[in-house]
Amino acid sequence: MAKITDKIKEYTRPGYYEKFDYHWTMSIDLDRCTGCGACVVACQAENNLPIVGEKRFKERREMKWLRIERYWEGEYPNLKLKFLPMLCQQCDQAPCETPCPVAATYHNQDGLNTQIYNRCIGTRTCAVYCPYEVRYFNWFTYTWDEPLEQQLNPDVTVREKGVMEKCTFCVQRIRMAKDKAKDDNRRRVKDGEVTPACVQSCASEAMQFGDLNDPNSKVSKMTKNKRAYHVLEELNTKPSVVYLQKVEKHD
Repeated sequence: MAKITDKIKEYTRPGYYEKFDYHWTMSIDLDRCTGCGACVVACQAENNLPIVGEKRFKERREMKWLRIERYWEGEYPNLKLKFLPMLCQQCDQAPCETPCPVAATYHNQDGLNTQIYNRCIGTRTCAVYCPYEVRYFNWFTYTWDEPLEQQLNPDVTVREKGVMEKCTFCVQRIRMAKDKAKDDNRRRVKDGEVTPACVQSCASEAMQFGDLNDPNSKVSKMTKNKRAYHVLEELNTKPSVVYLQKVEKHD
């Protein structure tokens, strides 16, 4: 686990890029996560996700790009509740990319698994192939009643029915940071200049975000922690989300 950064940097993408310009990566320290759900709300507000309502929720039409998985370990009375934020893992060898018949999802030069909404035809093939179940089909064209439509983020498109949606690491914020660096005549974005909504809202600072290609970035240092691991690592999808194991106390 201590060499997880070295393993990530060994990944190459035949037919894509020999080396990413950036390799945006997120680390989540499960020892700090309290399961408060602030990241879920921040993601919903930043990316114009609709509130589907109780009826649609019961029909499994929930629309969340980030969810907090809660699970129990142990036997009563020694039960332990644990939390695991689950979002798109931005896999370097993403199983969702290959089967898409219209190439609506692909890997870009920043190491992101992107989604082109106006190319997607809604076959939901990518959702079937995603082992993390973090892709969602938009069943309806949602509207926001007044004055709620004024809260929509103008930097993010409002999707219509028939397309797949997922986490983008707040790609609109990444683009703004890169534009600012260009305006300042800088070649690179500095560490800390890009903060996705979920990372910004995390009160316990369990989430860190940055460029893995920068050895001095906070996220690079976090991935060198001996507690670092990938979810479903045996599938060889090469995720860009690294989790740090929760510290357990034993009597």
